[in-house]
Amino acid sequence: MSDIHAGRTPAGPGTPARVAALLSGWDRRIFRSAANRHWPGAGPVLPRLSRSANHGLLWFGAAAGIALLGRGQRSRRAALRGVASLAVASAAINTVGKRSVRRVRPVRDTVPVIRQLRRQPVTTSFPSGHAASAAAFATGVALESKGWGAVVAPVAFSVAASRVYTGVHYPSDVLVGAALGVGAAYAVRGIVPTRSQLPSPGRPHAQAPALPGGDGMVIVVNRASGSSDAAGALRDSLPLAEFVECDPDEVNTELAKAADRCTALGVVGGDGTVNRAAVVAARHRLPLAVFPGGTLNHFAYDLGIEDSQDTCRAMEAGDAVRVDLGRFTGPDGASGHFLNTFSLGVYPELVRVREHWAPRIGGWPAGVVAASKVLRGQHQLEAEFDGRHRSLWMLFAGNSIYQRFGFTPGHRHDLADGLLDVRIVHGGSFPSLRLLAAAAAGPLSRSPVHAAERMRRVRITGIAPGTPLAFDGEVAESPVELTIDKANEALTVYRPRVFL
Repeated sequence: MSDIHAGRTPAGPGTPARVAALLSGWDRRIFRSAANRHWPGAGPVLPRLSRSANHGLLWFGAAAGIALLGRGQRSRRAALRGVASLAVASAAINTVGKRSVRRVRPVRDTVPVIRQLRRQPVTTSFPSGHAASAAAFATGVALESKGWGAVVAPVAFSVAASRVYTGVHYPSDVLVGAALGVGAAYAVRGIVPTRSQLPSPGRPHAQAPALPGGDGMVIVVNRASGSSDAAGALRDSLPLAEFVECDPDEVNTELAKAADRCTALGVVGGDGTVNRAAVVAARHRLPLAVFPGGTLNHFAYDLGIEDSQDTCRAMEAGDAVRVDLGRFTGPDGASGHFLNTFSLGVYPELVRVREHWAPRIGGWPAGVVAASKVLRGQHQLEAEFDGRHRSLWMLFAGNSIYQRFGFTPGHRHDLADGLLDVRIVHGGSFPSLRLLAAAAAGPLSRSPVHAAERMRRVRITGIAPGTPLAFDGEVAESPVELTIDKANEALTVYRPRVFL
C-alpha cells in the first residue's frame, strides 16, 4: 500500500520545510495569544525586569547578594557557579547561536505599547540570550545550593517570560535559549564538579558517641576572628553542651581542662585553633567536633563541613571518620603537628600576607599580591636533603594529597591516605615564575625548577638559623634539623555521612 493510500504524509525534500512551517505557525499563534492576553500585575514588573537583565547585570547583582547574605562556602560557590554558567551560556549564544539562525524579531503590532521596551534589541531573535542567561544562572546556583536555587528560579522564569511579554522574542526563542542555558550550567559542572559529585572526604568511618543536643561535650571558643558570633548561634542547636569562651593565648589551657571532663571535645575557630584542639583530642583519644569559625577553614571544608549545622547533624547520628595528623620533630625530640600544611622558606610569609588579603579580594588575587610582595628581596632557603646541600625557595608538605596546588592549596579527597604531599621549588633566579610553575603543576610532577612527590617521611638538616616555619597558619622559627612524618588515623572527627 502506498504512503498516500495509507493516509501518511509522503517523505520527501519538502518535509523539513513543512515541519518548520508548522512549528513557526504554532509559534506565531502562541505569540499573538500572549500579546492579546491580560497578565495581572505584570505591567509594572516584567518590562523593568527584562531591562535589568541586560548584559547580565541582574545576575551579577544577585550573585553578589547571595555571596554576602549567605555568609558561607556553599553560598559563595553557588554564586560563582551561577556566574560561570551565565558566562558560558552568553558566549555560546552570542558567538554561535545567533549567527547560525538569523531569525527576524517578531512584529510588535499586536503587543500593547505600554509593554514594549524603550530600546528594542538589534540582534537576531533566535535564541533568546536573556532566557539562556537566566536559566544558566539559576541552574548553576541550584546545582550548588537548592535553597538559593529556589529563590532565584522564579526571577529567572519571570525574566524569560518577559521576553515574550514585551514582544521581543517568540516563545520558541525563549524555550531554546533556556534549554541552552541549562546545558551550559551542566557543561560547567562537567568541568568543575559540584560538592555532591566529589568523592567522600575522609575515611575510614569510626565509632563515636552520638551526642543529641551536645550532651557530654565541652566546646572551646576562640574569641578572635568572629568566632564568638558563630558560638552564639550554636548555643541554640546544642543546649546541653558546655561552652568555654577564651582569648587566643588561653586556648591551650582551656582545651587541656576540657579534655579531662568531656565525652567529646568541640572547638570553634579557624585552622590554627582547630590544630591545637586536634592535638589535645588525639592525645586524650577523644572525638573532635569542628565548628568552622575562621576565614578559610581549610580542614573543615576538606572534611565536608561547611557550617556548624553539618557538625551538629554528625553529632546527633554519631557519624565520624579517622584522619591522619601531620607531625614535625626537631633534634631535641620536641614536635609539632599539622592538619593541613607545613612549609619552610618564603611560603610562610606568603601565607601570612595572602590570608591578610584573601577575605577582601579572594584567594587567588590575594596570592598574587602576596607573591609580588614577598618575593622581592627574600633570601633562599639553605638546607640539606639526604646529605646533599640544596638551595630552595620553598618546601611544602601537605597532610594527605592535594588535588591541585597554588597560592591557595586545593582540596583533599582522602584525609587518611598515610602520605605527605611534598612540593619543592628549587633555588635560582625568577622566583615568582618558579612558584607559578609549581602552582600550575599537580602531584607527582618534576621539572628543573620544581618537584612534587608523595612521601611518608622527609628529613631536613642544615637549616639556616632564623628560617621561618609555618603550619596551619601559625608561623615560628625552624630548628636546624627537622623530620616530617605522620601519625596515621590518629584523630577521630565528627563528619556527616550524607551531605545536604
